Amino acid sequence: MDGQTRSLVKRGHLTCHCLLLEADHGLILVDTGLGLEDVRNPKSQLSGFFLAMVSPDFREEMTAVRQVESLGFNASDVHHIVLTHLDFDHAGGLNDFPHATVHMLQEERDYALKQRTWLDRQRFRPQQWPTEQHWRLYGIDEGEDWFGFFSISQLEGVPNNIRLVPLPGHTHGHCGVAIKLADKWLLQTGDAYFYHQEMDPQSPFCTPGLRFYQTLMEKDRQARLNNQQRLRELSRAQGNQIELFCAHDVVEFERLSGRSARVPVQHLRL
Repeated sequence: MDGQTRSLVKRGHLTCHCLLLEADHGLILVDTGLGLEDVRNPKSQLSGFFLAMVSPDFREEMTAVRQVESLGFNASDVHHIVLTHLDFDHAGGLNDFPHATVHMLQEERDYALKQRTWLDRQRFRPQQWPTEQHWRLYGIDEGEDWFGFFSISQLEGVPNNIRLVPLPGHTHGHCGVAIKLADKWLLQTGDAYFYHQEMDPQSPFCTPGLRFYQTLMEKDRQARLNNQQRLRELSRAQGNQIELFCAHDVVEFERLSGRSARVPVQHLRL
């Protein structure tokens, strides 16, 4: 699965990579990972299928809300959440920020609510979404060009240096989230890919376990593979301007955060 664990009988190690951004008028969270209720009551919140397949390491101190608090903030300081998609491991913490406005593509919300297939009912968990009245939805006709990708930069109440970048395939309304920093862009690609070597422009590679998982979860295979190729080309052409990373790769998380993915942020504060 992770390319590092050297035994089939040992647990692999993945991440739920979220970003916390400090803006002039409050905090902005990109994805939420698993939430407090998932940790406390996993059998009612999550499907037995994914509990068996993924076997999450439930630690309350690793939830987004507890790490936000460890930095000296309150949950109410998070005014906006920008979601890549509604899978259980990205939207589980929505309930922990009940007053935040949540931004996503309308197609993501609409399809997730249909609960069409057995697998949809396992991955999209409406019990994680009690704050749906605070959702803000965007159509794909509302955007503009961003390095050859379509993007939506006018997110209500969110600075225009943060934008949704539709990357369908994993789900129909799946997005990356681009953030402009002083000297470069960050692009959180969600589940557009799962393993850092998939972005190698010459010899892309994914571990067998993650390749199987991506195939299992894809809603549109051709769109997913096309977007992976487009991301490789973007990284090759604009690597000095854009830093790409996905949601579940430990190597990428540790490179960007400068700390172990196993350690909550509070343990590193001076």
